[in-house]
Amino acid sequence: MIKASRNARAPYQPVRLASSVFGEWGRGHPVAAYVLLAYVMSWSLWALASLTGGAASFVLIVAGGFGPALAAAVMLHITGRSLRNWACSIMAWRVQCRFYAYALLLPAGLQLGMNAALSVGGAAVEWGSLPGRLPGYVASVVVTAVLFGGMEEPGWRGYALPLLQDHHGPVAATALLGLAWGIWHVPLYGPAGFIVPLVLAFFYTWIYNRTGSVLLCILLHGSFTAAQDGLLLTGDSFTVDLTILTFYLLGAATLLVLSRGRLGHPGTAIVDSSQKRIR
Repeated sequence: MIKASRNARAPYQPVRLASSVFGEWGRGHPVAAYVLLAYVMSWSLWALASLTGGAASFVLIVAGGFGPALAAAVMLHITGRSLRNWACSIMAWRVQCRFYAYALLLPAGLQLGMNAALSVGGAAVEWGSLPGRLPGYVASVVVTAVLFGGMEEPGWRGYALPLLQDHHGPVAATALLGLAWGIWHVPLYGPAGFIVPLVLAFFYTWIYNRTGSVLLCILLHGSFTAAQDGLLLTGDSFTVDLTILTFYLLGAATLLVLSRGRLGHPGTAIVDSSQKRIR
């Protein structure tokens, strides 16, 4: 009976060994291990979604979006960092109103500017459809923030960004994180799907550094997705896509210039004690 019991446990030994090896490597490489874990968690669910259909596929795609946050929780446990501080940064809502305005209004402003530029360039922009789109846009901000893309932010900004900024300047840290974040999207959006997230990462870094609030990053994520999906008042085309990217690049460049390349990094930010970054 003892021998049988040992044999019954034997299949679990490789799993425990792999977990131990990953944990040891993860403690020495907390960001690389986090990115790898986020990819594995999300991409495996999306691969399953591609093999199914209907409601099951939708559920798997949505579940995959929680991969970055779950990977962050795992890595916090592995590295012995504070889950409490992480949770506080996610729930930090006591910030100045101007930062809420940035998170909720900037993406819409950029999108309307894109529509204006396209209209000047001769595109058929349906300005009259804007009032009818607003209720759906507001609903999309909320749904995206609480269920879809916004739930990535506890991982990318709440965990990985502060660690990267501990060892790199804010620009380099943002570029590295933006690339990792962008590549994470490739299974959903194709080979070029990394480009827009790479650029948008600079907008997220600024508001995170200025407030220490992942909640504001969640709202910004909801706003960007909703604005791009719901406030484009003309048909999609290569010209439209190029205009969108150009506006995002100009916006990110303006943010870099105005912040003197610091992107709100400490020295320009005052963070409440309840909003401590993960160290």
